[in-house]
Amino acid sequence: MPNTVTLEELEHLAAQLPPEERLKLAAHICEQLSAAVIYPEAGQMKDMRLGLAEELLAECDEIEDDSQGKFDAAHDIRQMRAARAK
Repeated sequence: MPNTVTLEELEHLAAQLPPEERLKLAAHICEQLSAAVIYPEAGQMKDMRLGLAEELLAECDEIEDDSQGKFDAAHDIRQMRAARAK
């Protein structure tokens, strides 16, 4: 098991580094934290996308497709015009 270091010990060690190296360390830590906080893990993203896809498919299944079967567009237009004329 690796040795654990307290925050105080780490601060003491970091203080021994030259300023340029401390800046690199701080940038590296910030980069790691930003990636961990901002971007979910790949598995989480995949799960989120699959969930959204399933929701979309469920919505599509609920939409009634009225384009199936026979229809007469000219007849439908005549009926709409007649209804407006009343």
